[in-house]
This record gives sequence, structure tokens and C-alpha cells, in this order.
Amino acid sequence: MLIAQSYSRMIDWDDVRFFLAVARGGSVRAAAERLGVNHSTVLRRIAQLEERLGAQLFDKLPSGYRPTEAGEEVLSLAEQMEISSLQLETRVLGRDQSARGLLRVTMAPTLASHLLMPDFADFARLHPEIEVDVHASDDAVNLTNRQADVALRVVYDRASLPLNLHGLKGPEVAGGVYVSRERLAAWRADPSQPVRWIVKQFDGLPDWGRQGDIPIAGVPFCTAEAGAHLAALRQGIGITTLPCFVGDADPLLARVPGSVTHKHGTLWLLTQGETRKTKRVRLFTDFISKRLAGYAALLAGRCRTGG
Repeated sequence: MLIAQSYSRMIDWDDVRFFLAVARGGSVRAAAERLGVNHSTVLRRIAQLEERLGAQLFDKLPSGYRPTEAGEEVLSLAEQMEISSLQLETRVLGRDQSARGLLRVTMAPTLASHLLMPDFADFARLHPEIEVDVHASDDAVNLTNRQADVALRVVYDRASLPLNLHGLKGPEVAGGVYVSRERLAAWRADPSQPVRWIVKQFDGLPDWGRQGDIPIAGVPFCTAEAGAHLAALRQGIGITTLPCFVGDADPLLARVPGSVTHKHGTLWLLTQGETRKTKRVRLFTDFISKRLAGYAALLAGRCRTGG
């Protein structure tokens, strides 16, 4: 009857664990030592559970704490809860230690489309029972809220990384100033021709992007979408900045003569809490970290294709 009445109230499993520790140890002190907490924490948890159940669970005797009649009823059901909890934990752990299940990975769109998709394909072939969900976005997805299992982020300041995330440092990422090879040839043939700047709507012309032999003239050409931004560059509309791993790998593009690379930050492979211990996450982070190491020169702008 006591338990039936309690269904309408929220029971915290942690409170039940404290109850079990006191019942088994026979004292608050024994329970505190068993759970690695202080004496007052145990008392507070027991009082909290008694309040939620509306019943006194222990008689305090010279020999220690003894469950009341209501406490004996709770003890029986609490032990069943403990068994169910252990079974659930075992099943979930077993699932997570197998190479299957959902793996959510977030990264910038350019990393997905211009660098890592072939590697995702290789990983998918190696582990066909892992469901890979790639979230390509410039927005910072929250790992703490389990919106993703793994994040690949370019980080400008290591101190800005949240303390609750586990980080694996990757290669440095640099950017350069690029122009289409066709537009570069036309400018060399006639340097008096004005060359405009291609910008995304949310940014402008960075100071380091003004470097180079080609002078910038005329009104800018604006486009916010990454694919359209690259298409405009390939069409010879003007010059712009790009990550080196995008610009240097594109045969239609060349670096602007006289320009230099600019370090954007460091690529970090981020995971959170217990999630990083699951097999599918460990398999992926081990795999992709090795691939990223192979891209170090390209990411840092040391694989120049000409200009």
C-alpha cells in the first residue's frame, strides 16, 4: 500500500541507494564510508526519501539503524530496483561496447564536403553496423546535451574549450587568399583590370586577406552560402579567402601571388563524459585521428599547388 501511494511521487534512485546502504550497513557511518560521502549527506538523502514516501523508514536504536515495517517493505522493493538497474546497466554497456549503434558527428560543412567524406566512406565500409549521422554545420552543437557524440572543431584558443569535454588535439588549420587560374591569367595579361573581393554576408575583408600582388578594386560580390561562395570564385568573379585544404586541393584555383597563409586555429576532436568510452566512439576517434594526421600538411597550407 505504501509503494502504491508513492507512485504519484518522483523517487530518486540515488536516494534509494543511500537507503540500501544504511539498511545493509546498519548505521549512517557505515553507509557514508561505503558510498564515499559525509555523514550529513546520508542523513539528508534518507530524510528526502522519507518525505517523498510519507513514512519513517528507520528506527534509531543503540545498536544502530533498523528498518521500520514500512522500511522493510521499501527494502524488498529497493533490492528489486537494484537488480533491475544492474541488468539495465549491463545490457546498455554490452550494447555500447559493440561495434553498432548510432554515431553522431558534427563539424563545419567544408570539413565534411572538401576533406573527410572519403574517410567517412571508408569508416562506414569497415563498420557497416554503425549508423553514422554527420551534422555539417557552422553552429556549435552541444555535446553535453548529447546532441552529438563527436565534434570536430577548429579552436582558436585552447582555453576556450569546455572543461567537461575530452579533447584530442589535431593539426593546425590555415587559410589563404585564392583566385581562379583563369582570372589570374587575365590579370597578369592586363594588371589594370579591377579585381573585386568575394565576401560572405556575415564577414568582411580580413586584414590579412588584403596581402598579395593583386589590388582589390570595385564593389564586393556577396554570397553567404559556402557552395555559392566557391562557385563564384571558380567563375573568376574575384578573389577571396579559403581554408587551405579547400583552395590548395582545387585544380581550378591558385593562391594570389604575394599572399601569405593565416593560421585559423587548431583542429580538435572532442567527446564528452561516458560517451567517449563506448566502442563505436573509440573506433571512430582512433580512425579519424590517424586520417587527420595524414592531412596535417594540407590543413596547414604546406601543399601549395601553384600560383
